[in-house]
Amino acid sequence: MAVLPGKLTDCESRDISVNEVFLVEGDSAGGSAKMGRDKETQAILPLRGKVLNTWEVERDRLFANNEVHDISVAIGVDPHGPDDEPDLSGLRYGKICILSDADVDGSHIQVLLLTLFFKHFPKLIETGHVYIALPPLFRVDVPARGKKPAAKVYALDEGELNAILDKAAKEGVAREKCQISRFKGLGEMNPHELWETTMDPEKRTLRRITLDDAVQADETFTILMGEKVEPRKEFIEKRAQYAVNLDY
Repeated sequence: MAVLPGKLTDCESRDISVNEVFLVEGDSAGGSAKMGRDKETQAILPLRGKVLNTWEVERDRLFANNEVHDISVAIGVDPHGPDDEPDLSGLRYGKICILSDADVDGSHIQVLLLTLFFKHFPKLIETGHVYIALPPLFRVDVPARGKKPAAKVYALDEGELNAILDKAAKEGVAREKCQISRFKGLGEMNPHELWETTMDPEKRTLRRITLDDAVQADETFTILMGEKVEPRKEFIEKRAQYAVNLDY
């Protein structure tokens, strides 16, 4: 049996129907997640730095990267291809949750991890075990209005932020009286806040990753994550006009 990574903070349960592991961006966020989690069912694996782009890495070279090695050992499944029949009996968690900052850097880390799972652990996606956890980007402190007490409300993006401000305005609170905080990273959240917004099964938003169109996904990953620059440049140029909510 492989020795579990030292930086993995494991859960107490061994029931994969309830167990979940969060692959967390950075030690700071990892610390908040460890303190805020449900110790019975939630494990935390902090990742240091950006994970290797593994799209064109041969399987026998994967474990040269410490982060990839630790992910594989922690989840209990070896790398495999789409036509393989890997042994999933060692799977230790029913949900593998990618948890990164709600900004462009966080999205990049999401893509790198999704590249890893799509290319080298496709059966985990096919069997519904890979998820993205969606932390809020904004917190809105809405002052008391009428009989309603002051409240903290969280928004995943600018669309939700505007909806919160519009609702407050209808209830008699001017937009400028609402205090808006933008999270620069998960590490800025205290453990309770991270639990309440992103890890609590009753309140969080988890997006399961599927392989509804594997052929299209394969082509897109090859363009965006492959070694050839020209196809990627052409892909970006054609779609630049549709880009929204970019961080500057």
